[in-house]
Amino acid sequence: MTQNSATKQRHAKFTSSAGIVSVAVMGSRMMGLVREMVLAALFEAGTALDAFYAAFFIPNLFRDLFGEGILSKAFITIFTETEIREGEATSWRLANITFSTLVVALGILTLLGIFAAPLIVDVVFHGDGFQNVPLPSESSFGMSSKRDLTVHLTRIMFPFILLVSLAALAMGVLNSKGRFFIPASASTFFNLGSVLVGVAGYYIAPRWGQHPVVGMAIGVLVGGMLQFLIQIPSLRRVGFHYRPALNFRDPGLVRIMHLIGPMILGAAAVQINVLINKSFASYGEGWIAWLQQSFRLIHLPIGMFGVAISTVTLPVLSRATAHQDMKEYREAIAHAFRLMVLLTVPASVGLIVLREPIIRLIYERGMFDPNSTRQVANALLYYALGLCSFSAVKIATDGFYALKDTRTPVIVSFIAICMNLLLNYLFIVRLHWDHRSLALATSCSLTVNSMTLLWLLRRRVDGIGGRSILIVLGKVLLASGMMGYVAWWCSTRIAVQWGTTGVLVRLSQVGVSITVGVFVLTVAYHFLRISEFWELVQMIRQPNDKDEA
Repeated sequence: MTQNSATKQRHAKFTSSAGIVSVAVMGSRMMGLVREMVLAALFEAGTALDAFYAAFFIPNLFRDLFGEGILSKAFITIFTETEIREGEATSWRLANITFSTLVVALGILTLLGIFAAPLIVDVVFHGDGFQNVPLPSESSFGMSSKRDLTVHLTRIMFPFILLVSLAALAMGVLNSKGRFFIPASASTFFNLGSVLVGVAGYYIAPRWGQHPVVGMAIGVLVGGMLQFLIQIPSLRRVGFHYRPALNFRDPGLVRIMHLIGPMILGAAAVQINVLINKSFASYGEGWIAWLQQSFRLIHLPIGMFGVAISTVTLPVLSRATAHQDMKEYREAIAHAFRLMVLLTVPASVGLIVLREPIIRLIYERGMFDPNSTRQVANALLYYALGLCSFSAVKIATDGFYALKDTRTPVIVSFIAICMNLLLNYLFIVRLHWDHRSLALATSCSLTVNSMTLLWLLRRRVDGIGGRSILIVLGKVLLASGMMGYVAWWCSTRIAVQWGTTGVLVRLSQVGVSITVGVFVLTVAYHFLRISEFWELVQMIRQPNDKDEA
């Protein structure tokens, strides 16, 4: 086999694995949208819905960090290195020690969080649009304000931190063994459990003297448990059998802890920026819900493309650096960025031109009215501008982690976080702009973050295929512009002819516009001869990934 053929084979396998993860994550994100649709229909933005999103934000922050970031990435890096250098028995012992340590540490954290819930809520959500908003007397269930309801919900959902962290560690084990589908689809079971139990709880909770939104909070806990349990059979198939073991001085565990500390800022720029946004969003009524609902739509392409590519990239880069094969490292990171550009740029353009029709189709029913559609669409516009940067940060950060460099992402992320904080203060406190400016600040800071990381990584490894990335980017921008114009034209024509009322009309407006847009994009990719596109086509026609189903 020639060297060029070997490279193509590695790229094809990489693309296939990323595709497997993308499909699994898409299922999870779609179920997440169903959960958001249910919440939007049952609860009005400004009171109970704001309280639920605010309460869920704290444990969900850990979900985003651990489920798509810190814990999994740190564990994969050290677990893979341990297996290569010290053998499988030592790596399984490290997994047992890590699981046991996690239960003890996060069990204590959960108890502290339940006790300190009032303080946490008051520190994070201190704005007048949150603290001083009373609940309607007919639906207060003994609580006088949005703040009191948020504290109650926070205490109920705090154990979710432990459940989702166990699920993330299980994902790290399986990803290290080349298993991607089951861990990527595990969060589908979280969303499924939270929706089914949450809807049942909505009707049952008032009978027990609880606010209906408490049922949704209990659904979160059940969903978190399912997300972990669904991975246990796969863990056993790859050879992992849990044996309680505690050794806080274990060298592997110490190295994982050393990575986790700096990674909190390095890998969590998106989540910390969202935390800042949530805090400033408490200045206005309904802002928390509108930002959450718009960011949920951004989550779909981030998960399908950014997280999927990142999930597959880190084990490849970790093995390349363990074998000191920097040529393979540079090829893998360049291919990951080209694939990311190919997928995220058209997704960003599509969300921008079809934002109102998409939101109207997904959300506008029950308590979600046309004004809410406009408000969420306004935020989605500015989030979508930073979609490519959201994904690029994940991949670039993984590139540094594989090199055992956690300091550089920390420094860059700290600068980006400070920039986001300053922009939020300027937009909200000084200029008195609305919630749209919070989404804009996030996209601006993440763009600076991603571009800086790319520049530094290029210098660190003597090139990351920047020329090939820019060529693909130029072609994709051209193709996406054509797609966006055609999709916008179709959407506008349908709205003029048929209006925007009714599920079938809305479904036709979005479905036809997306279908025609994707067709134009596919034709453009064909004539522009983008090789990564043909790898995706080949993967769809002849899937060669051996991952479990």
